Amino acid sequence: SNSILHSFETSQQQHQTTPATMMSLNLLSRVATRTTRIASRRVGPASFFSDDSHSDFSPNRKTVADDDEAQKMIHEHVTNNRIMLYMKGNPAQPQCGFSATVVKILQDNGADFSSVNVLDYPAIRDGVKKYSEWPTIPQLYVDGEFIGGCDIITGMHEDGELAKVIKANEEKKE
Repeated sequence: SNSILHSFETSQQQHQTTPATMMSLNLLSRVATRTTRIASRRVGPASFFSDDSHSDFSPNRKTVADDDEAQKMIHEHVTNNRIMLYMKGNPAQPQCGFSATVVKILQDNGADFSSVNVLDYPAIRDGVKKYSEWPTIPQLYVDGEFIGGCDIITGMHEDGELAKVIKANEEKKE
């Protein structure tokens, strides 16, 4: 904004000064000064939020100590949740296009599913790849069985197979 102000002042010196031009220069100067003052107060994105919030309102994230604990936790997830999705982000706000595609497909099929944001848990992110012997995220498990990643899920959805798997599992659980 200072370079804009400077070029305006330089242009002003070359032309006749009128009351309207002086008003514009004054307004531009105030905006540039205010913008500079506001920017100088910012420390970072967190400066808008209070640091004295009660711990009850902080995210509850379990720490995963090692690979064995991660494998145990993954096994519990896939056996205790009928449909389990390991993804980047969460269903309301996926953090990658592939995860977003799988979430949309599951929602289109009316699936009630659980999910884990692997971006919050690096040990789970690495562990789920070992657990399934599949190198990519997202990963979908239905009834404890690894189904696949985005390409496989998309193909199954297009062929109508995914709806059958989801419906078969709903009938088993009832």
